[in-house]
Amino acid sequence: MSAEPASGYLDHTFFIDCDHETVREKGRELTAGSEGVKERAVRLFSFVRDEIRYNIYATRDIDADFKASRVLARKEGYCVQKAVLLVALARAVGIPARLRFAEVRSHLTAPDIVAKRGSNVFPYHGFTDLYIEGRWVKATPTYDLEYCKRMGIAPIRFDAEEDAMLPAYTEDGRLNAEYLQDRGFFDDLPIDEIRKASLSGKYVKR
Repeated sequence: MSAEPASGYLDHTFFIDCDHETVREKGRELTAGSEGVKERAVRLFSFVRDEIRYNIYATRDIDADFKASRVLARKEGYCVQKAVLLVALARAVGIPARLRFAEVRSHLTAPDIVAKRGSNVFPYHGFTDLYIEGRWVKATPTYDLEYCKRMGIAPIRFDAEEDAMLPAYTEDGRLNAEYLQDRGFFDDLPIDEIRKASLSGKYVKR
């Protein structure tokens, strides 16, 4: 998609608190000395991918658990929380960014989660769109390197030019992720829609 981004894709929100001092400081730290928007975007992506541990069991009891500043402080999160942080860091350094969601079948979901949810389909898998040199590029910072190593999945590489998505297969050919439906993009976290659609919504405190 090549349309010019609206100004809202640089705004701060309750969840995407890119104006929070810790988020701003981390953005400045990660992009110091970088040359151009592509390098800034790659540095931010790499940080969220690897330094924020992927934890599907990450706390999400209350709305504040999804705030970018809190995810940064805890240094862990599941896909939606990590996506929120990447969007916030990008906006903090002047890169227009937005959340994107898709319905995904995760074939490697732990059996206990499948048993609780009754399915390995996740209605709102979260990732990001970053606006780089006149076009939107998808960036999926979900899996950290340690998780990839443990699960036998090739790390998601992002070069700020091509979309970086969940790999369909593991390195030994097992099914990993299957995209079922694109739910589009959002300038802020649609928390109520996520909770309503999620089969695990009953486990989230209001």
